[in-house]
Amino acid sequence: MNILSIQSHVAYGHVGNAAAVFPLQRIGIEVWPVNTVQFSNHSGYGRWSGRVLSSASIRLVIEGIEERGVLGECDGVLSGYLGAPQTGEAVIDAVARVKSANPAARYCCDPVIGDAERGVFVGRGVPEFFKDRMVPIADIVTPNQFELDYLAGRQTRSRADLLAAIDALHASGPRVVFVTSSQTTDTPADSLDLVGSDGVDRCRVRIPRLPVAAHGAGDLVAALFLAHHLNTGSVVEAIELAASSVFGVLSRTAEVGASEMLLVEAQEEFVRPSRTFSAERM
Repeated sequence: MNILSIQSHVAYGHVGNAAAVFPLQRIGIEVWPVNTVQFSNHSGYGRWSGRVLSSASIRLVIEGIEERGVLGECDGVLSGYLGAPQTGEAVIDAVARVKSANPAARYCCDPVIGDAERGVFVGRGVPEFFKDRMVPIADIVTPNQFELDYLAGRQTRSRADLLAAIDALHASGPRVVFVTSSQTTDTPADSLDLVGSDGVDRCRVRIPRLPVAAHGAGDLVAALFLAHHLNTGSVVEAIELAASSVFGVLSRTAEVGASEMLLVEAQEEFVRPSRTFSAERM
């Protein structure tokens, strides 16, 4: 299986492609990484250096891959953090090229906009570009709860609110919606819910909340969900496998008090999670 992953990259730490590529490779996926930014570290540290790569640079890389004649072998496209709306235009073009070569390929949009703690943390125009241009063409969309609220145009305080927002997102285009983390009035204070829906099956995996700064966990779980969904065709199986692996990695990270996810040290969690979680249909 081959996945084209167009995301940010950091030299130190694990977000974007630095969170997605190795775990996907560890479960047997061939990954074609294309970086949208090259930073020293993620923005959670407050300071970083590096640059946003131009849309022209991204297009050149995609065109080079296309010249190899292999886009027809691409099973999925994954996109994440955009440095600017122009980056999104390059992603849309890449998706079109892949689907032209392989109509069965699936596009997974991880709409990196912000979170409940920090609010919106991307550049001007990026949230609107995700909502208006990228989500409607996605087969799979993987927002956190904050991003779901923005994209659906409603607040999700209760379980019913969450399901209504997911339905609104389905109506905008994506067949599959995977909410990578949520907490409603139905969720215990010491837990987080991961919720998936394909319009037929709607399920939830509830995991314990861990005392760890989970920078990049959303990027990691989105990548794993895409891979497992492509492999199984099942929202239920994909959410169970992805949640179990990410919980294992974060548990190991919390045990030693590390500031970054221990993707390499805990890599066995990707193939044989130490704890497995079962999905509950909603």
